[in-house]
Amino acid sequence: MNEFLKYLGVIIALLGVVAFALYYYVFPNSNTCLILGGAALVIGLLAHIIINRFTK
Repeated sequence: MNEFLKYLGVIIALLGVVAFALYYYVFPNSNTCLILGGAALVIGLLAHIIINRFTK
């Protein structure tokens, strides 16, 4: 379980990248994918920093 927690932030950030890819290829006129992708990247980055600070 600890190994999964170490990579949870990276997984969330990758979901943000997938949202950006969807925006680029499928929904070019929708800002929803941009908002979700940006939020996922920020949340993933913060989660990665916080989780790795407290897990050993």
